[in-house]
Amino acid sequence: MENEKTRAEAMREQLLYKKKNVFETMEEADVERAGEYAAGYSEYLFRAKTEREAVRISVTMLQRAGYVPYQLGDAVEPGGKYYLANRGKALFAFRIGSEDISKGVRISAAHIDSPRLDLKQHPLFEEEGMGYLKTHYYGGIRKYHWPTIPLALHGVVTKQGGETIEVNIGEDAGDPVFVITDLLPHLGKAQGAKPLDKAFAGEGLNLLIGASPLLDEDGTPVAGEDRVKLNMMRILNEKYGIVESDFMTAELCAVPAGRPVDIGLDRCMIGAYGHDDKVCAYPALTALIDSDDSAHTVICVLADKEETGSDGATGMQSALLTDLIGELCKVLGANAALTRSNSMCLSADVNAAYDPLYSEVFEKRNAAMINSGVVLSKYTGSGGKYSTNDASAEYVGKIRDMFTRDNVLWQTAELGKIDEGGGGTVAKYIANENIDTVDLGVPVLSMHAPFEVISKLDLYETYKAFLAFCK
Repeated sequence: MENEKTRAEAMREQLLYKKKNVFETMEEADVERAGEYAAGYSEYLFRAKTEREAVRISVTMLQRAGYVPYQLGDAVEPGGKYYLANRGKALFAFRIGSEDISKGVRISAAHIDSPRLDLKQHPLFEEEGMGYLKTHYYGGIRKYHWPTIPLALHGVVTKQGGETIEVNIGEDAGDPVFVITDLLPHLGKAQGAKPLDKAFAGEGLNLLIGASPLLDEDGTPVAGEDRVKLNMMRILNEKYGIVESDFMTAELCAVPAGRPVDIGLDRCMIGAYGHDDKVCAYPALTALIDSDDSAHTVICVLADKEETGSDGATGMQSALLTDLIGELCKVLGANAALTRSNSMCLSADVNAAYDPLYSEVFEKRNAAMINSGVVLSKYTGSGGKYSTNDASAEYVGKIRDMFTRDNVLWQTAELGKIDEGGGGTVAKYIANENIDTVDLGVPVLSMHAPFEVISKLDLYETYKAFLAFCK
């Protein structure tokens, strides 16, 4: 019986798949390195709450690593390290490898926009002695998440004449923050009876920014209407030199205020705004920087507009990636179509982590687990795999071999049960250019909420995965 049990166990280990926990596979030294890596990521995340901020801090990291600015048509050479900032809101960083580029490019493509509340073009108004800013939500939010949390104001204002100034209020020590108010339980009976997605209206997500009127020189409120609105505009004018009409040429948004924080007594998780998708952008970018010895030409794309469909000049549906590959091939004497057909891409995007508190929407066998490593999603989409890039078995097999070679802990997952919902990524737009593409990223709890949660060790395994891909 003992021999038979041993034989059965050996067969079970050989023939059956069992999802592993990262604590079962990671050495103590790697756990320490993962913690150090997570600290760097947390600082990046705090300073990159908008796509513009993400581009700026990413460019700083690239410059420190020897990358130089590039424009379409510039000369490049093997070993050269370059970056192309697209309108300040998207970024292409690349290193030219020693091998013939026609053998293909390794592309990692993440997005750096996150759900938020954009200000309207005419946002400022006063109602019964209180000043507000009207917002228009951006991306897929659950509106009830946003009232009663501290919010900061980020973005840029382009003034008459073309000068653009940066706005950031609510992040520095001593800064005020802003809030969207909500009803008290005593008066919320009717609101509480509404369906969850109807209890809060998009037009009601107005940012409370002040409640004091403009005062005369003698300290008394000025006469006339809009005294609070006028005082709020006075404060903004003194700080930034703007007038109300400048809102029409501004990109300002409200985002959750504050730094990322450790979650749990064991501090093994990070809670913050914007994990989706900076938690993939940072590993993709740092893997590019840390893989100088790769013979491949490697491109890291940090795209804008994914949360709203990837449209526009800074979204993944723009022609810039194709144009960039074409220009590189022209300079290096290669065929662009052949290069694209031989290229490979990891579409770097998060997946939903299995949450035992909401188990009814997950199919557990095919769900991503916290602390089980980086998640490979062969397909996304919704229903019958609509709007998906479904990666081929052969391509997934290549990625599997890379991860095995470099001891990357990985898992596969779908986004919830069939017909419960679904979602998309930038993968299909890159695959449409005849480039093998598959989704890969970090499992996230409370995805698209103002405060999301990820595992530090899953983050580190994701970095290892992109490093293996770059090699």
